[in-house]
Amino acid sequence: MSHRVLIVSPHFPPINAPDHQRVRISLPYFEEFGWRPTVLAVEPEYVEGLWDSRLLQSMPIGADVIRTKALPVRHTRQFGLGNLGLRALPYLRAAGDDLLKKNEFDLVYFSTTMFPTMALGPRWRKKWRVPYVLDFQDPWLSDYYDSPSAPPPPGGRIKHGMTKILARLLEPKTMNHVSHVISVSPAYPQKLLTRYQWLSEDQFTVLPFGASQEDFAHVAKADVSQTIFSPTDGHIHWVYVGRGGGDMEKALRILFLAIKRGRQLDPGRYHLLRLHFVGTDYAPDGRAVKSVEPIAKEFGLEDMVEERTARIPYFEALNVLTDSNAILILGSDDASYTASKLYPCILARKPILAVSHERSSVVEILRRCNAGRAITFSTNDAPQDKLKVATAHLDWLLALPKGCQPDVDWESFEPYTAREMTRKQCEVFMKVLERG
Repeated sequence: MSHRVLIVSPHFPPINAPDHQRVRISLPYFEEFGWRPTVLAVEPEYVEGLWDSRLLQSMPIGADVIRTKALPVRHTRQFGLGNLGLRALPYLRAAGDDLLKKNEFDLVYFSTTMFPTMALGPRWRKKWRVPYVLDFQDPWLSDYYDSPSAPPPPGGRIKHGMTKILARLLEPKTMNHVSHVISVSPAYPQKLLTRYQWLSEDQFTVLPFGASQEDFAHVAKADVSQTIFSPTDGHIHWVYVGRGGGDMEKALRILFLAIKRGRQLDPGRYHLLRLHFVGTDYAPDGRAVKSVEPIAKEFGLEDMVEERTARIPYFEALNVLTDSNAILILGSDDASYTASKLYPCILARKPILAVSHERSSVVEILRRCNAGRAITFSTNDAPQDKLKVATAHLDWLLALPKGCQPDVDWESFEPYTAREMTRKQCEVFMKVLERG
């Protein structure tokens, strides 16, 4: 007998957004583990973001997706309201009420970073007696930017302050009735357990994002191409695909300082090297801010570093990884940060060099799977402190022959595949039902 789960994910294909990836790559496997999913999302024309029609092609035929409207951002932006979760909240509430009234769902699963939508969980639990599970891909209520030494928050201090006020209002009420929390980082449960004394450790499960091998098969089958660089132009292309920001400044400075020193000592070795940073700002065109090239210029590396703030279609991004000579992964100075992009990077089968906080799960997973190397730093480390070890790792990467593939321990990587991560999600769902 299969159970039914209503999955709330406002962002959804064809929108190219990182917070729907867990749901998208899990859809082919839910029924295998006894769950029939219905996704509640927002019509793409109401969503700011890049469209990628190939994401729709990667979904299982007949996937049950219900779409709602949202307040048009062209009208709400003048009042400072851009968050999709808030703009879509009344429509998602009405659609969810209708679905839960007409159909017998066993559970509601919120998998999104549009946190205000999670506040619907207590309403539906009270009205329809259905438990809900929350997927924390980022912290909802965060004190990271409160520190005087922290970089400016995305969107500025005023917007961040308003977001935090709303989080302080909604998060406690939502956590008061939650049945279970899935988290990408082990740091989030620790903070939530401290904040809400009524929660217990057995209500939390740490699950990173899964990796979809089928996505790479789709890249080859659909003959996807990328326009970031030419892999046959004779240069050595290292790529980073993902967001930038002030919290990644330390990682950038460690990397760029080592490259600067290496080029001073052996300029011929670095002559062909080109670094590409792609999709570093989620802001729409016209409001995006470069966070990589200004730092590269400080180190005199502007001739070899290119930053493209605009996000590119998901499958084109995978092709950028597979066309590269090596992949860079930059970590935040926040130890709880978990890079969901790590798993596609491993599946791209290219040498990987990460620059990451020593307590980040990125470091542990890379080492466990023998998928690459990591330059690690602590909260108090300065870039100069890591120069020697960073230089050694750069020497290793530059010495690798073109076309070199890492000797990944695929058996150790198995727990991070999409199918296995879906199985673990379904285990959580069953645990909630059994608990009653």
